[in-house]
Formats: sequence, C-alpha cells, structure tokens
Amino acid sequence: MAESSEKVALGRRDLLVKLASAVFAGLVAPAIAGESAPAEAVTLPELPQLPPPQPDEDPLVRMMRDLQRALQKPVEQRRWAMVIDLRKCVGCHACTISCVVENKLPPGVVYRPVLEEEIGTYPHVTRRFIPRPCMQCDRPPCVPVCPVNATWKRPDGIVVIDYDQCIGCRYCITACPYGARTFDFGDRYTDGTPRAQAFLVGEEGAAVHETIPMFEYDQPRPRHDGASPVGNTRKCHFCLHRIERGLLPECVVTCIGRATFFGDANDPESLVSELIARPNVMRLKEELGTDPKVYYLL
Repeated sequence: MAESSEKVALGRRDLLVKLASAVFAGLVAPAIAGESAPAEAVTLPELPQLPPPQPDEDPLVRMMRDLQRALQKPVEQRRWAMVIDLRKCVGCHACTISCVVENKLPPGVVYRPVLEEEIGTYPHVTRRFIPRPCMQCDRPPCVPVCPVNATWKRPDGIVVIDYDQCIGCRYCITACPYGARTFDFGDRYTDGTPRAQAFLVGEEGAAVHETIPMFEYDQPRPRHDGASPVGNTRKCHFCLHRIERGLLPECVVTCIGRATFFGDANDPESLVSELIARPNVMRLKEELGTDPKVYYLL
C-alpha cells in the first residue's frame, strides 16, 4: 500500500515538473528571442504527457487533456468557453490578481473583476461572488461600432483587439453591456511616488517592472508613453497567448476553489460541454441576444 502511494506521488510530481517546463518554455522563450511569430505560425511546444484519466483526478488535468485535443483541430472547429461555478467562488480575487500579473495590467485596467451581490433580507442575508471576464459573445455588440475595425471575433469565438489599429475612441466600451472593456490611460503604479532608488528606475523614470514587455496576442510590447497599448481599449482575451501554447488561462489555474473551467464547447467529451448541459446553468443578460460564451453554475 505504501509502495502504491509512493508511485502516485511520484507520478504527480513528474506531471507538475512537465507542466512547469511547458509554462517556462511558453512564456520565457519569446522574451529571450525578443520577437514573436504571428498566431497562425505558432508551433506548439512539446505538450506534457498527461496520465490516463482517473475518476478523482484534478479538473485541471482533465481540462489540459481537453485543451490538447482541441488544439489538434482547425481553429474554426473550436469554440472556447468558460464555466464559473458560483457555489465554489469564495471571492478571494486570486483570479483578478493573477490576471493582472500575467498580462502586466496597469492601474485602472482590470480584465476579470469579481462582483459582489448581497442576497436576502436581514438577518437572513448571504453574499455571492461573481467573476466577470469578457463574455466573448457570439454576437458581440462591441464589434460593429468600431469605426476602424480594430476589434473582431476570431473563428474560435474569442473577441480580440488590434492595438495598432485602435484609435482610442472608446465606442466599444459604451457598447459593451457587461462593462468588460477598459481603457489604458498610461497610468503607472509608481506615479506620484519618490524615485530615489535609481536601481529600480528605468530610462523614462518608471519602475523597471512597469516597462517590461507584456505578451498579449503573442506580441511582446514594452509599456512606453504614447505607444500601444497606451491609449487603447483593452479586455480579457481568455489568455489567448497561453491557450495557443497548450496552457490554460491564468485565472483557471490560480482559482483556489476550482470554480473556473475552460475548454472547447464544440467537443462533446470536454468538461465544459458536460457542465454547460446541466440544468442549473445560466448566462448574464441572455435577453440581449449577445450569446455569451461564459456560463455560470448556480
């Protein structure tokens, strides 16, 4: 019995090592090279060897398996979707913070806030926490209002923004019924603070950690005044730069309660397809006809 437990522990350890290697290769290698290939030319890294399916396996492992299977299909045959179990969300905001770190978001730019709702009448009151990423609508109202076609829906359903094309008119922010778009005014966390520690300060007077490149849409972009994405609309993109390298969105892997699920809704064997089919599923503002691809379990 002890020998069997030891083998299971070693197997899990090997899996974590492989997952970490894939993350390192996917995120650090582009920074070393100083450039990034277009999305259609990306070659997937060697994906981790996952263990055989188990009845009690971590849902992250199953979602990794679903993701690998989806990436073998043409992009137009995928339909990325997210499911959030509100019964498990404890309002820890780990997803919000990890998203800020992953995408190096400046002050005022939040892709995944956690809304709070109070239910009932005192003294019978409870609270519900509702993470709100971009809904990745099938009929996104933000797309047709853009005067320069800077935002559009990809064949796999993810709504994206071309920072070089965006003129910062913010029509899409007004059109989004979910408040899922924000604007990058160029603010920094170090604005208004003493900059006496010269070793932490870059050439423009900003802290070095605020000018290192981000890799949204698989494009390395250092933050500089007057250069994109400063002056652009920004939004959640399901960590597109991660999923195209075989990695789950950052908010999914950092959810401490395993309340967030991600996968291909066109795959009937995927975990998200199984969850979407449950009777206690709902979507926000369905009456608007936007057909959002974020589902909630009540």
